[in-house]
Amino acid sequence: MNKPKDELALIEEAATKGPLGKAAIYAKLSGPGWLQGAITLGGGSLAGALYLGVIAGYGLMWLQPLAMICGIIMLAAIAYVTLTTEQRPFGAVNRHLSPLLGWSWLIATVMANIVWCMPQFNLARAAIQQNLAPGIGDSNTCTLAICVILLLVCFGINVLYESEGRGVKIFDNIIKAMVGLIVLSFFAVVITLSKTGALDWGKILGGLVPDPSLLFKPAAAYTELIASSSHPEWWTNKITSDQQDIIITAFGTAVGINMTWLLPYSLLKKRWGKKHRGLAIFDLSIGLFVPFFLATSCVVLAAASQFHAKTDDVTPGAGAPTLELLAKAHPGPANDADAKLADMLVKRDNFQLATTLKPLAGETVSQKIFGFGVLGMAVSTIIILMLMNGLAFQELFGRPGNKPVHFLGCAVSGLAGASGPFIWTGAAAAALAIPTSVIGGSLIPIAYFTFFLMMNSRKVLGENRPKGGKRILWNALMATATGIATFGSLWVLKSKANFESWKGMIPAAGIAILILLFVVGTLSFIRNEAKAD
Repeated sequence: MNKPKDELALIEEAATKGPLGKAAIYAKLSGPGWLQGAITLGGGSLAGALYLGVIAGYGLMWLQPLAMICGIIMLAAIAYVTLTTEQRPFGAVNRHLSPLLGWSWLIATVMANIVWCMPQFNLARAAIQQNLAPGIGDSNTCTLAICVILLLVCFGINVLYESEGRGVKIFDNIIKAMVGLIVLSFFAVVITLSKTGALDWGKILGGLVPDPSLLFKPAAAYTELIASSSHPEWWTNKITSDQQDIIITAFGTAVGINMTWLLPYSLLKKRWGKKHRGLAIFDLSIGLFVPFFLATSCVVLAAASQFHAKTDDVTPGAGAPTLELLAKAHPGPANDADAKLADMLVKRDNFQLATTLKPLAGETVSQKIFGFGVLGMAVSTIIILMLMNGLAFQELFGRPGNKPVHFLGCAVSGLAGASGPFIWTGAAAAALAIPTSVIGGSLIPIAYFTFFLMMNSRKVLGENRPKGGKRILWNALMATATGIATFGSLWVLKSKANFESWKGMIPAAGIAILILLFVVGTLSFIRNEAKAD
């Protein structure tokens, strides 16, 4: 794999530098990690951070960073395998393990790219109509115009990715700028809140220390109300269950199935090779972890300060669904503590957060800057979802490097996404989200497991397979990350499985598929390694 001599010279120069000198050179050469940052800073991360702040205040500040570290461990393994073999991973998985694993990975990626583009368009549209330019109205004509403009802009940026030389550099710089502006937007909100005294920095710093006890008991702010409720045991179980779900889901889905697809192909697009393995890990840290940590932490801080254990912003009766669950379990009248707890647990969205911030931060910060951050999240994610679908379509049709096929994949994802504001509502959203979440969620551990096996394969890596202490360390880290992702996926699938309805059968099928692919992967690995001896 040929690479410009000046870049390789910089890599060699970095090896002679101290930590700061090496970091400065690596920062100049970074790229694929920022694409990962752009895709993970989307509506899902925003909603997750919001609900973490709502349900646990500052107590789960540690959760998303720790979950992302587990994801980065596996992405680093994927980068190591890709840069060592310098082979397209879809073909490598099919050859060295099993076509069933490869095609499952590809199909889940395409589904995720198409379906999850829809809520991103809806998020971007709403940020424009509700935060940035509420005067333009929310008519279907206005919504259609916004979606068409977003589609054209995102497709145009993707055209740069398929161009050579300067176009790719412009694409990289656009993504870096967007990720940076997202972080700065949320930073501005937090700085403003800090100046008003709305943030308790002592509790915030304490919240960065992992506290697994929240898997087993409600956050402290609910203690007195639970004691005063009509059925303390029910509320304890309810809140603990909600906390468990969000903790386990965050760990199991820190890195989406399509992110595991994007990284190796973006590395190959950059024409990186074995000498870039150290750079790739640094790139994931600066382009993925740092922006993700800063942006999601800012959202958790803002949500916790405004919503945790508070009901002032809640519309009367909003907690009724939770009270109905209580009534089914324990017939009888609810007391005031029950009603207040139900209102506290109401999920809020980013627009409710912007509204509650207005008295503290003012119109510009709460609506315009916050809205711009939300818009940036949505648009950057749309761009990368389209990009990933283009890369997946090239493999789907067996035409790697083919520009028309890449643009077809981008267009399919983009056009589906642009329909989001019109169909991503109610039953239609659930009908699309449930199977995609199940398939993508159940296959995340398989993507991890596949590269775990490849990192230990003599046939794949040959003499480049890690040895001695490095191999022990890699395996310990990968086993932990894969184990957590598997546990999280099984937990979520099991909680949704219900053999009495066809929708409930889908999660059950996901569990069966997960087990089948683990067995196929293990047997394929053993067979191929025996041939390598």
